[in-house]
Amino acid sequence: MSVTKDELADFVYAEARMLDEQRFEEWLALFTDDGRYWMPLSHGQTDPVLENSLMYEDGLLLRIRVERLAGQRTFSQQPKSRCHHLLQRPEVEQHGEQGEHVVRTAFHYTETRQDQQTMYVGWTRHHLVKTPDGLRIRLKRVDLLNCDAPFSNIQLFM
Repeated sequence: MSVTKDELADFVYAEARMLDEQRFEEWLALFTDDGRYWMPLSHGQTDPVLENSLMYEDGLLLRIRVERLAGQRTFSQQPKSRCHHLLQRPEVEQHGEQGEHVVRTAFHYTETRQDQQTMYVGWTRHHLVKTPDGLRIRLKRVDLLNCDAPFSNIQLFM
């Protein structure tokens, strides 16, 4: 069963909306068992294990962050941070009929908490696979335009 380009784009839009609406449990369920969330520290970075990254998280680390965000004792989230994704139309870079699909999306992302608002700009690459339960994320790579700049704490997921 093939996946259309529109289905891939719709998946990316729906995933961003889940994050904006803080539906983190639903979002976490979008990942495959071996899924990863990667935010490189340098432009053109090719290895998340042998090179430092801003984030490189597997299912366990993603689960811990989601639980932390929902925790009553997470004082850095009282009041909670909020976010908004503004996405360019997702572009399908690889349309694997039976395998992995790669979708690139440029974005502006804003994270806010109280009177502090921070904007990030970059692009994501979703490596998606078709499963019996629908499309799932094998890898979400978030490349920030200024990835090598000093950052304050990034609280949520881009």
